[in-house]
Amino acid sequence: MLNYLWGFMIVIGVVYGMLTGNIQAVADGAIESAKDAVALCITMLGVMSLWTGLMQVADKSGLIASCTKKLAPFMKWMFPNVPPEDEAMKHMTTNVISNILGLGWAATPAGLRSMRSLSHLNKGSDTASNEMCTFLVLNVSSLQLIPMNMIAYRSQYGSANPTAILVPAIIATSISTLVGIIFAKIMSKVYP
Repeated sequence: MLNYLWGFMIVIGVVYGMLTGNIQAVADGAIESAKDAVALCITMLGVMSLWTGLMQVADKSGLIASCTKKLAPFMKWMFPNVPPEDEAMKHMTTNVISNILGLGWAATPAGLRSMRSLSHLNKGSDTASNEMCTFLVLNVSSLQLIPMNMIAYRSQYGSANPTAILVPAIIATSISTLVGIIFAKIMSKVYP
């Protein structure tokens, strides 16, 4: 559906540019945007590689295991039907830690592994379990103490103070996570 929407907007933009005599501006804008997109992708690839690598080092050093133990009471409360020693709990905790550090791209592999492990616990059912839904809500709301991706974007585009978003990001993601947790807990009671 989104492909059709984007395609429609591109066609409308080109047609409008032709009708108004601004087709050169449309072409210049497309080329400039393509150049900016490639530069941004290269920058974000570097940021993603750095933080994904650091998360691997943290896992191998035992830091993730230590954080898993510290987050265990919260994770047990959030996911009461997932055994604490299950692989899903480790992956979910890694995902939560990555999100808290603002490393959304580094959180993605752990999130995918979490859902795969939760699917096994759900006996491969086509219907998502409460744990799967709760994890999705927690992952999407994602409390972030350091929004690294946004800081990198702002730095890439020449912001005078890329870290100025720290406090607003902490406030916004704290509220979204709190609302997400409340929603997930209410829904798990309504649909046990």
